[in-house]
Amino acid sequence: MATIAVDDRSSGASGPSPAAPPGPRRRRPGSRLKLRNTLIGWSFILPNFLGFGLLTLIPVVTLFYLSLTEWNVFGGAEFIGLDNYTRMIGDTSYHTALFNTIYYSAVHIPATLVASLGLALLLNRKLRGVAFFRTVAFFPYITSIVAIAVVWNMLFSPEYGPINQFLTFLGVDDPPGWTTSADSSMPAVIIVGVWREMGYYMLLLLAGLQTVPGELYEAARVDGAGAWGRFWNVTLPCLRPTMFFVTVILTINSLKVFDLILVMTDGGPGQSTLVLSQFIYSKGFEENQFGYASAVAVTLFFICIAVTIFQFFWNRRKDA
Repeated sequence: MATIAVDDRSSGASGPSPAAPPGPRRRRPGSRLKLRNTLIGWSFILPNFLGFGLLTLIPVVTLFYLSLTEWNVFGGAEFIGLDNYTRMIGDTSYHTALFNTIYYSAVHIPATLVASLGLALLLNRKLRGVAFFRTVAFFPYITSIVAIAVVWNMLFSPEYGPINQFLTFLGVDDPPGWTTSADSSMPAVIIVGVWREMGYYMLLLLAGLQTVPGELYEAARVDGAGAWGRFWNVTLPCLRPTMFFVTVILTINSLKVFDLILVMTDGGPGQSTLVLSQFIYSKGFEENQFGYASAVAVTLFFICIAVTIFQFFWNRRKDA
């Protein structure tokens, strides 16, 4: 034992041994897993970002540039500044299209909202065959827009259409000309638009109705609330987030309506149903004025943005 102690002291007297050189730093397993998860996440969202950049962001930026140029497909784009925007001030056709777009939206939005909400309330009951009626209500939305236009133009025929025949049977001496009359063509398009789209928004509102707790209705009945009181004080407040979403989507779709009017009236008679989307299409693809069409598209874009921002602020003010 003494010998061992002497040896320890002698080794200690010679001083500390030199430290071993540091080896390669090993990456912790946690950081490697974190990097792997990050790469996997980017691999999922990168295609979406690429699609957004190529199909949305780049075209929108190009649109803003083209709105400042005079350009057609047969020549180069010549920068002209704000001339396209000042041209809109004196363009009566643009004013007509803007007015018709506001007219269509102002009537179509509340009419579709009321019709879809009423349909959702009706089909939210436990009835036999309710799934069938929900499918029937949604079916017009997935039907070909061309087929819808052909059928409704036949129904609206002034001479042979069953609608005017029914009105004549009821005693109406001078039934409207519908799509052949400048005075009644826009109401006819709005009727078809409401009929076609109310099934889609009915499904959205129906999903919102099914999230309303049944206990709230029971409590309202105990307090003596009738059907209208339960609807006003229970259904509408609980349905508010869904109503806000439906209103925003419905407003944007109404402002940029195009396909229904194109195949049903083609903007006529005259310019009675000409809307901004069709005006853009006509100026760009029919008259080859892509610079001016881009400027009109920019104005429509800002109209949609402004209305949407107003709806968001209005909804936030109501929540406050």
